[in-house]
Amino acid sequence: MGQRRTKKASKNVFYNLSSQILILVITFISRTFFINAFGVEYLGINGLFSDVLGMLSMADLGFNTAMVFSLYKPLAENDKTKIAGLITFYRKVYLLIAATVTLVGIAIIPLLPYLVKVNRPIPDLWLYYLFALANVVVSYLCVYKTSILSADQKGYIIALVSMGTGIFGMCLQILSILLWSNYIVYLAIGSVVVLTNNLISSAIATKRYPFINSRVQLHNNEKKNIYTNIRSAFIYKVSSVLLNGTTNVIISVIISTAVVGYYSNYLMIQNKIMLLYSSAFAAVTASIGNLIATENAAKKKQIFECEQSISFIFSGIVIPCYIALANDFIKIWLGTDYTLTFAVVTAAGINLYLGCVFQPLWSYRDATGIYQKTKWAMVCCAILNILLSVILGKLLGLFGIVIASSLSRISTYAWFEPKILFKTYFKHSPREYYIHTIQNALFVALLTACILFTSHFIAVNTWLDFSLKALLLAGICTAVSLLLYSRTEGFRILAGKLRGELKERKEKSR
Repeated sequence: MGQRRTKKASKNVFYNLSSQILILVITFISRTFFINAFGVEYLGINGLFSDVLGMLSMADLGFNTAMVFSLYKPLAENDKTKIAGLITFYRKVYLLIAATVTLVGIAIIPLLPYLVKVNRPIPDLWLYYLFALANVVVSYLCVYKTSILSADQKGYIIALVSMGTGIFGMCLQILSILLWSNYIVYLAIGSVVVLTNNLISSAIATKRYPFINSRVQLHNNEKKNIYTNIRSAFIYKVSSVLLNGTTNVIISVIISTAVVGYYSNYLMIQNKIMLLYSSAFAAVTASIGNLIATENAAKKKQIFECEQSISFIFSGIVIPCYIALANDFIKIWLGTDYTLTFAVVTAAGINLYLGCVFQPLWSYRDATGIYQKTKWAMVCCAILNILLSVILGKLLGLFGIVIASSLSRISTYAWFEPKILFKTYFKHSPREYYIHTIQNALFVALLTACILFTSHFIAVNTWLDFSLKALLLAGICTAVSLLLYSRTEGFRILAGKLRGELKERKEKSR
């Protein structure tokens, strides 16, 4: 069972990372054409609409998280009737959600002029918004089927489809910019690609699991259990959206929509790094769900320690490099006019660090359903984030809005969620976790200071300069991080698993 689970997790990690790397490259190329053709204000509108529609996604009530969680056990037991019943139930729910999001989304249109703060009128703003809304609604029409692939440790299939349609779509969008430079055509292509991606993934799920088309009704007590999970997931969903999906709205209202465009370039780099990183964890979350259902507390903690070692090493490599290289990258890519202050970059780097170091915690939270016990900590975090964003935004500008996210997280769930996870699922005190995390934060801070001192002596004026500097800094960070963490228990367990898998593959190839 353990070897099979490791193989599936490894396969998911490989395909998720490969797809994200390829999409990352084409995304930078696409955004370059976008900025040159439409300007920073349209870039800001894109970022603003993403946050507004992200808030609309609260309408799914956390069903996706609860749905995947509820599928782990019947998939492990091969209970096809139960799976078909769950899919039937979620199909009805998501059709209702799609209708709700459509109606609420249309109702928001009169508020757009109050959210968009630009120096010149933007024609057809409502039409641009409707295209973005359509993308969100379409995704709800197929997710009830595709979620079974994620729950069954076959997320690599979704990754491959997304990679293919995503790259093809961005190539078409670049071509449309070269031929027409028309923003509506650009958005229309994006909507068609989103629809195509969802239809293909849905068709694959139906082919692999034909029984999900059977209309099976769940018993009332089963629905009751789902509603219990959903209530907790919904509170988490709302809190997560308010925490992560309000930054661009607050920046647009307090400062300007153009600044959303400037910041979105840094946020894109940050998000792509997190996508590469979190896709590896997302790929193994289903394996963790299977692990939770079949293994003891000691085994669960052992795998968590492996993930924690990965997060510590990754943080030691990525955070110093991001803070030291982000402005150099933007300067070479778009020009000095698009760079932000060092203080803002550092605040973004701290947010990125928290996202990296808490990723193992989040993957276990989703797989165990721990959000049922920690939901109110997330609510406090979201409320505190909005209050701090507004207050610090007024006082400190963009830096205040960006750093508010870190301050709210550190003050709330950063210490509460580990406590619940360790006591409930690992049957162990979280004290060791807190100590290791604080030690890693101090290590990353010290390493970042050393890297900044080193990078100060390296001028960057060309892509070659940037590449050489990036390789040097990344090499230093990698060497130091591996030297420090290669002796940890989690790293030794991980290395042993990788050696075992490589040995097995070598024997099969003979």
